[in-house]
Amino acid sequence: MNTLEQVRENLLSAVREAVSAAFPDLDVPEIILEVPREKAKGDFATTVAMTMAKAARMAPRQIAEKILENLNLSQTAAEDVEIAGPGFINFRLGNGWLYRTLAQIEEKGADFGKTDDYKGKKIMVEFVSANPTGPMHMGNARGGVLGDSLASVLEWNGADVCREFYVNDAGAQIVKFGQSLEGRYLQELQGEDAIVFSEDWYQGSDIREHAKAYIKEHGDDLLSLPSEERQKKLVEYALPVNLKRLHDDLNAYKINYDVWFMESTLHESGEVKETLELLKKSGLTYEKENALWFKSTNFGCEKDDVLVRASGIPTYFAADIAYHRNKFITRGFDRVINIWGADHHGHIARMKGAMEALGIDPDRLDIVTMQLVRLVRGGEVVRMSKRTGKMITFRELIEETGVDAARFFFNMRQSGSHLDFDLDLAVEQSNDNPVFYVQYAHARISSIIRLLESDGVKVKPNSEVDFSLLVAPEELDLIRRLADFPDELKGAAEAMEPSKITRYAMDVAALFHSFYNACRVREDNLALQDARLKLIDGTRQVIKNAMNVLGVDVPDQM
Repeated sequence: MNTLEQVRENLLSAVREAVSAAFPDLDVPEIILEVPREKAKGDFATTVAMTMAKAARMAPRQIAEKILENLNLSQTAAEDVEIAGPGFINFRLGNGWLYRTLAQIEEKGADFGKTDDYKGKKIMVEFVSANPTGPMHMGNARGGVLGDSLASVLEWNGADVCREFYVNDAGAQIVKFGQSLEGRYLQELQGEDAIVFSEDWYQGSDIREHAKAYIKEHGDDLLSLPSEERQKKLVEYALPVNLKRLHDDLNAYKINYDVWFMESTLHESGEVKETLELLKKSGLTYEKENALWFKSTNFGCEKDDVLVRASGIPTYFAADIAYHRNKFITRGFDRVINIWGADHHGHIARMKGAMEALGIDPDRLDIVTMQLVRLVRGGEVVRMSKRTGKMITFRELIEETGVDAARFFFNMRQSGSHLDFDLDLAVEQSNDNPVFYVQYAHARISSIIRLLESDGVKVKPNSEVDFSLLVAPEELDLIRRLADFPDELKGAAEAMEPSKITRYAMDVAALFHSFYNACRVREDNLALQDARLKLIDGTRQVIKNAMNVLGVDVPDQM
């Protein structure tokens, strides 16, 4: 249990005992401690007196007075309590618990902030899962850092996490991929007029590049084959090339997946067929126009969905249901989190409905939807690459801004908010650039410690430091925010919002800079110097831990 948890639990215990003593004939209600919005109102507050008013048949303020008469704070960190307004009970804490936080940072080091809240939970986070028929786009870039950082947040809370990429190597998009490759292959060998290149096929230059590369290696050996077999051979050649590019791009982005799951295996293993049979037994399917339909409208959807086309070919929806059954039943994940684009919002209810139809608790499936990203330069929306004149690719973005800036910026706002990615700001070396601001805080602390060490002054162990000398508002505010880190990690896991950690890192950096401007570390008072040195060393550790959660490096010098 971290220091703040212990403080909260001790205070809750004291309030429970006081309520029981003051009102022995009443059941003790749930007691909640909240942090007041206004700092002047204390560190914690409870509304228990107001929630008890009806049962106690007494005014809330009178209830609060009786609670205070029976309240023993000797085993808590609180040093003052008061009744405010209609019956709020406000607590002010002493500084002792803050100093214990610095000791805990020393003790836990790189593990400070970790909790066991999700220990024993097997959780899959499936994210990006970009179509393997082409390069990744900006939405994939945002989904990548969101999914990877969320997985990290869950790991910091004790979960056994699997990062998974679902490769759509079967179905309509692969058929289209094969048709597109064949079209460019024939055009390269027989001229542009050899085949009409359909508007429905993939138009990207990468398709032509694949065709040229195949011809360079193998010549015209596919011309004599039937069209279907020719397409199959071209897909077998091009798909691994695309998958390697995805691997390489994501590795460059510091994302390493535990599993690359191929959709085709669901068809080959018979899991799609098995899943369809189970859905039929659920009574939630029907046949119409020679197709098999799922009763999505039973789960709040506007229309039902086709599972098997009249041609007998299962739809992507059918394969996706089988995939999720595989996650829960075959591989036994306790919880599954999918990162989807906002355009998939309508798919959530039908997928949860399908899980219910299979006897799987739909609450075990969580969907995080993310909004669009706009690249901005010079205040204007940018879509085209300066170098190529084409759409900016994920790889070009990384090359321009660097991995750390990209990961930090993509995770600065909540997933459900639109994001403007300022390309100029991302590379600017100033305090206006938030990632630079946080990294500079870490580098500045490292520089201070190096300079003092060169003069023979080292960071002392906690047992040799008098923390009671840290009484300046800037010192206490900084320590208080450091103590919040485990709670911030919990909150990020509960809300499935790793952006909370990005904002937390920015808060800590801002409070450090305020401290630095107000308080000298190099001091004539050597005991105070030791305490402040210990404080900034703890701050450096927490900044590093927070940035590690986000997958962002923090240099020791800049």
